Amino acid sequence: MKLLEKIFGSHSERELKRIEPIVNQIESYDEAMQKLTDDELKAKTIEFKERLEKGETLDDILPEAYAVCREAGYRVLNMKHFRVQLVGGVILHNGRIAEMRTGEGKTLVATLPVYLNALEGKGVHVVTVNDYLAKRDSEWMGQLYTFLGLSVGCILSNMENADRREAYNCDITYGTNNEYGFDYLRDNMVLYAEEMVQRDLHYAVIDEVDSVLIDEARTPLIISGAGSKSTHLYKAADIFVRRLKKGRLLGEETAMSTLMREEIEEEGDFVVDEKQKTVTLTAEGVKKAEQYFGIENLADPDQMDIQHHITIALKAHNLMHREKDYIVSEEGEIIIVDEFTGRLMDGRRYSDGLHQAIEAKEGVEVKKESQTLATITFQNYFNKYTKKSGMTGTALTEEHEFRDIYGMDVIVIPTNKPIKRVDHADIVYKTEAAKFDAVIQDIKECNEKGQPVLVGTVTIDTSELLSKLLKREGVKHQVLNAKYHAKEAEIVSEAGKKGAVTIATNMAGRGTDIKLEEGVQELGGLKIIGTERHESRRIDNQLRGRSGRQGDPGASRFYLALEDDLMRLFTPEATLKMFDALGIPDDEPIEHKILTRAIERAQTKVESNNFSVRKHLLEYDKIMNEQREIIYGERFKVLKNENLRNKVVDMAKEVVSKAVDNCTNGIEYAEEWDLASMMEHLRSIIPFEAVSFTKEEQENLTVESLKELLSEKAEKLYEQKELEIGEQLREIERVLLLRVIDQKWMDHLDNMEQMKQGINLQAYGQRDPLVEYRFLSFDIFEEMIENIQEETVRALYHVRIIVNKEIKRERVAEPIATNHEDTSLGAKPIVRKEKIGRNDPCPCGSGKKYKTCCGKSA
Repeated sequence: MKLLEKIFGSHSERELKRIEPIVNQIESYDEAMQKLTDDELKAKTIEFKERLEKGETLDDILPEAYAVCREAGYRVLNMKHFRVQLVGGVILHNGRIAEMRTGEGKTLVATLPVYLNALEGKGVHVVTVNDYLAKRDSEWMGQLYTFLGLSVGCILSNMENADRREAYNCDITYGTNNEYGFDYLRDNMVLYAEEMVQRDLHYAVIDEVDSVLIDEARTPLIISGAGSKSTHLYKAADIFVRRLKKGRLLGEETAMSTLMREEIEEEGDFVVDEKQKTVTLTAEGVKKAEQYFGIENLADPDQMDIQHHITIALKAHNLMHREKDYIVSEEGEIIIVDEFTGRLMDGRRYSDGLHQAIEAKEGVEVKKESQTLATITFQNYFNKYTKKSGMTGTALTEEHEFRDIYGMDVIVIPTNKPIKRVDHADIVYKTEAAKFDAVIQDIKECNEKGQPVLVGTVTIDTSELLSKLLKREGVKHQVLNAKYHAKEAEIVSEAGKKGAVTIATNMAGRGTDIKLEEGVQELGGLKIIGTERHESRRIDNQLRGRSGRQGDPGASRFYLALEDDLMRLFTPEATLKMFDALGIPDDEPIEHKILTRAIERAQTKVESNNFSVRKHLLEYDKIMNEQREIIYGERFKVLKNENLRNKVVDMAKEVVSKAVDNCTNGIEYAEEWDLASMMEHLRSIIPFEAVSFTKEEQENLTVESLKELLSEKAEKLYEQKELEIGEQLREIERVLLLRVIDQKWMDHLDNMEQMKQGINLQAYGQRDPLVEYRFLSFDIFEEMIENIQEETVRALYHVRIIVNKEIKRERVAEPIATNHEDTSLGAKPIVRKEKIGRNDPCPCGSGKKYKTCCGKSA
């Protein structure tokens, strides 16, 4: 591969050559655009729209449209796109990923494809990683769009539906990935079409695309409602695991030992596998669990609940660390810390009971589990766009995943000016203490001469430890981590001043440029110091990329220790022992090619593992997505259809058909059919009068004639219901059908989740869990469809109207929560506005109180 690249150039180099003529064409319009008055330049937008209506394509008008946008940028923002930015604009319009280094002006690059694609009038979504950037960019770049006659909206959290709808109806909409995804889910929960806020998903430009589509790919978006399970078992399991002794495997499990069925000796009550992030009870631990909970066999299927609670309690105590994975707020809330950005994930909760287990561990209130009402992964959400593109400073290391999952290739765009930053080789020490001593010394040396320093840490703990060490040395500094994120943009923007020392977790102000103060260039520019290698090379590259923007000087160096998690877990033990045997003093740095290669291999291995996890999850979610598409598609038809009469009658006939098929079941002679049982079942759904057949009539029945007879009777009964209720029945049909679909879909989500948790046991029977999951999910999906039909038909055939009572409208759930990593539980109980009182008569007309009828699922 390397040889072929030398001969033919890399993929990016070949694509850049292909794009060059287009960029030349854009630049050829420059002089003509400069001569236009403001009004003439603005009029180009109308001209482009007319040309598109007459049959020209976006590609046809691209060179001139980009030239117009470029000139408008200069007049309105005093910013004129560089040539490399024009290249980036072409890449983005093509639905690809543009890798552009920090400080190369990605925000301005996006204006080119956004303007061009907005001319179609179908809406363009610009995706940012937080509300601050969405608001900033919509106001900043929005000046350019409004100058050219396009409308700009911005979606922010806590925004009302009417404002959201208005923002989505603009030509260009800014917002975060979370807000877009949740609005999609909420739109598929409304009872009235006019309550929907989004239009069709047309074109998305995703800023920090690696963060959105890779780092958060294991994070499904989930809307959840309050559950009803008790929390006492979490507390009991927490008390139990505190009594257990951590042990270890005395022999290493290998492929050969497994094949030979050798027993691996173990000690203690449980063992922790940090690489796989699992905790397992030993045989001794199982005995203690059975004794503590008073059960005979912990492995019995009836004890799965206890087994699960013990497992997550062990995980909470041994794999989830305070100040690294989460913090405890002053209000006693467990708040997750995003492992990739270091930001607090307010409102998010770990799923599967893990959040409750952590609450029990920390001695705060254990909140009830929630029920999932709607969920979707970012992979499936963004793949719904007709076209999508993205930009980031770090994407090439994940190109395989971008191609495989999203169908997007990565094009590396050269910098506008040569990079002057010097990336020094890593320095490795035997111990963490020696490493931190060296880091402090380096910071002090830079600080004494006035060179600004940005220190990157992986955890909150490390950032606070360094802060204490610097205070002891009398070095003035700023700390930026999840606890002090309110002034993130301000702190990062000042990190380039003389003498500035900034300690930051991985958040490090992505999206905010660090500009150097006058005189800092002569001091060597911004110095980046990494205190640990992250599992992902991209995160390390992002930290480095904070320095050396737009041709500025700069430097970076990582300080490591053999005790660091990445080194300890993924570097071969023999390598670590070799350096130990050499007798190198703790305070002496180790520089060896073996270590450098070991670090690279470790990161590559972890990245590969993480990709496998994401792909595995996606394979399961693909099955769910197919079902989601069907349900949401049918739901949308119901929303848009004012008259569902024929659909209801068809459903009634389908119920009849299935009942007849179950009764006859291939039996040839009609006199052997159990018609009495069939009619008893049908009468519980459709109020048939007693139907009886003489012996002669039954002998002459066929399956089809029986279906036809009962279907005709069902239709006549529904005609009577129409006469009884009148036009109000049309509204009742729609509301009831939507409620039944939603309730059955929620039950289905629970069933699918439970099935997925136990499906891996199929592997013991030499079966592929994924294949089994597909077959079983198809069966329970078919069952759900039948249940929707039966429940809807039953409700509509028995519905009654209470005089002078109007059907009240409900609005969709408001507060939303996402989970973190491979978790799947929402944070807050669902909140409904314009809520029907629990003791009010149910709007469906059943005559029951709302709380004992449709309100059961609310």
